Amino acid sequence: MASKAKIDSGLLNPSTRKAQTGVRIRAALLVVAMVASAGLLYWQVQNIAVISAFVALVMSMTAIAYFLRPQAASADRDYAEPGDWAVTRMVADQSEIGLAITDRAGRLVCANELFTKWFNGPAVPPELPLQAGGNELLATAGRTAWRDGRGYAEGLKRGIAEYNAKVVRAGQGDEYLLWQMIPQIQADILDDMTRLVSGGGGRAFSESGILASVIGGEGRIRASNQAFALRATGRVDANIAGRNFINFLRSDDKGTIFFEREGRHGTPVRLFHIPLDREKEKAPALILLIDDDGGMVERGKALEQVESMLSLLPLGLALTDRDGRFLFLNEAFAKTAGIGEKEQPLYPGDLMIRDDKSAVADAVRRYASGPPKAGDLAVRLRNGGEEPVALGIAGVRGLGEAAVLLSIRDNSEESKLKSQVAQATKMQAVGQLAGGVAHDFNNILTAIIGHCDLMLLRHAPGDSDYDDIQQVKNNSNRAAGLTRQLLAFSRQQTLRPQVLQLPDVVADVSNLLKRLLDETIELEVRHGRNLGLVRADPGQLEQVIINLGVNARDAMPKGGKISISTRSIGATDVRALKSDILPVGDYTALIFTDSGNGIPPHVIGKIFEPFFTTKAVGKGTGLGLSTVYGIIKQSGGYIFADSTPGQGTTFSIYFPVHVPTQEDVARATLSSPPVKATARKELWGNGHILLVEDEDMVRAVAERALIRQGYTVETASEGEEALGLLSARGDADQPFDIIVSDVVMPNMDGPTMAKHVRKHYPDLPILFMSGYAEEQLRKSIDLDKVNFLPKPFSVAQIAEAVGETLAEHAKS
Repeated sequence: MASKAKIDSGLLNPSTRKAQTGVRIRAALLVVAMVASAGLLYWQVQNIAVISAFVALVMSMTAIAYFLRPQAASADRDYAEPGDWAVTRMVADQSEIGLAITDRAGRLVCANELFTKWFNGPAVPPELPLQAGGNELLATAGRTAWRDGRGYAEGLKRGIAEYNAKVVRAGQGDEYLLWQMIPQIQADILDDMTRLVSGGGGRAFSESGILASVIGGEGRIRASNQAFALRATGRVDANIAGRNFINFLRSDDKGTIFFEREGRHGTPVRLFHIPLDREKEKAPALILLIDDDGGMVERGKALEQVESMLSLLPLGLALTDRDGRFLFLNEAFAKTAGIGEKEQPLYPGDLMIRDDKSAVADAVRRYASGPPKAGDLAVRLRNGGEEPVALGIAGVRGLGEAAVLLSIRDNSEESKLKSQVAQATKMQAVGQLAGGVAHDFNNILTAIIGHCDLMLLRHAPGDSDYDDIQQVKNNSNRAAGLTRQLLAFSRQQTLRPQVLQLPDVVADVSNLLKRLLDETIELEVRHGRNLGLVRADPGQLEQVIINLGVNARDAMPKGGKISISTRSIGATDVRALKSDILPVGDYTALIFTDSGNGIPPHVIGKIFEPFFTTKAVGKGTGLGLSTVYGIIKQSGGYIFADSTPGQGTTFSIYFPVHVPTQEDVARATLSSPPVKATARKELWGNGHILLVEDEDMVRAVAERALIRQGYTVETASEGEEALGLLSARGDADQPFDIIVSDVVMPNMDGPTMAKHVRKHYPDLPILFMSGYAEEQLRKSIDLDKVNFLPKPFSVAQIAEAVGETLAEHAKS
């Protein structure tokens, strides 16, 4: 709180100063009038006695007016001007945010206790002890408040504390600024312990005769219970937050600790220091004190009090004797260590895996002797999985049999979250890598497949080279399938989604799946009722079922049963699942279950990673389940795997129920023409094509393929060169019939080039070709009447795509 002397300087507002000036003027005029009246009276009567009586009468009346007027004026002023800063401070001290008031001259008028405590005294905004850049933000907010009435500043840091500031212009005549410092609280163990000691936990400690206090790393008190406040200050309700803890204690030459207020004849206390963050040298700590009257309290009684105290704390704490045997452990310790209700472990090593038993036993014996010290030990619990935990060990003295204090914290959730974040980051990086590799590989495959097609046109079946060329093309198509799996994993595969029923897809693929399974494997298919529609690519869904079926077959070398079922999952069912990943809504589920060997717990978290496989070398690529994962996620669905070793595995796939739109109905109508004989599509044409492709081998294949089909082709290696060819045509209405362009190119990419082209030729058709997903590209290409050709493509496919694009343009 700012001092009274400092606050009073410059305290009067302009209206008060004006009132005082007016009083002085009126007093001067009254004196002048009195002197003038006395002179006139003397000139008339020429009698000193009369003049003296007149002057005495006027002075008496003035004195009466003087003593009566201030009371009324004070009453009027107290009523008219709410300028009582003492009342303002009392109100401000009730707030949970820091408050300060400054005047036009930038002087501090008033500040509440929180503001003074946070900034080490009556600091004047915006000159506060903030980290670099904080005061500049605060000064800007102050100038904004003077100009606009209010200003804001965020992210003001002072040490580990962070504040947001709100500045408001206020007061009569808008002569003041109100600075509001709002702390951004970050919950941690220090905050939790502060609330515990200052709340019900502190009262429970007081009732047990335990003095408790929480101090920060700087040694100042953050919170204390009533028993500590009473012994330290003599008052239960004393507010000692922010005071230096050590100032309340003293010690004699023997090391006995007393409260400073009680003097040498006070009752000595025993102090227990529990660090709340062992990674910091000057860490916040919980301080516990109990009376130590030199032997009047038995050691067993003291130990009983300590055990009672430890049982109230939310931390996992235990006590052992010098030989390492457990004397006491609280409920939090038992829960974290996985100790059952009927288990009674004798030593701490009994809770650890075999490799850590001796290390824990040696550490306990080491800390049980010698001077008190503390440390940490990373161990793995017998019932705690693979993640290590930190076991805190501290030597204690003066508690009879108790010699070592053990602490353990359940960080399984924290470790799980870290693992999930690391896994998600890794999968994202691998996905980006897979997509980039697949894109570059698709360009190579396009050139290989295209040249094979061109060579096959010059060789008839039966030629010596025909079969070799066909074999190269077949292997290239197999490699193209591999790139499609990579793109599916990275969710960049080109999908053709349709509105469909899952049972129809399962029925279509069941016969094929039966042929892939062994005779010893039984396939069971069941469908639920009232299934909602889903929107997905049926071909890719068939690939999902095939991949799951092949994996299930390999997991059942001695035979077994595969069950495929579909069912409707409502919002109520989703809530019952209590999943943090699956949003509440209506789904159609595909459940795939096998009775195979199952998946071990340490493997199930990695099954969707690309190239991860438990099969022998040459038996699998590790892309099957990663492809399944990519297809499901790209289709907007969710997939979960549950397995028990030796009892089989269940894959649960959830697709959101699709509500058909008018566009879906129209598309369904158009896609159902009358049945007629299928004719071979005409690939010949005579249009003028601008081909834009940065890869020389792909550009050469596409150019030869289109020229062979009768088109006139001009080529460009990137977007700027293509625009140059267009501008060289002058004012021609439409120099080319169609532009065939790659999407990703150096300098200027395909979409940017197309936007420039459309400004001058809005009706020019454009065919994009790329190895990335069509849906992903359409989101980034904001153009109408654009067709798409996925890579790799054959000679026939590019000719067919160009012909269809020109035909669509002619119809429109």
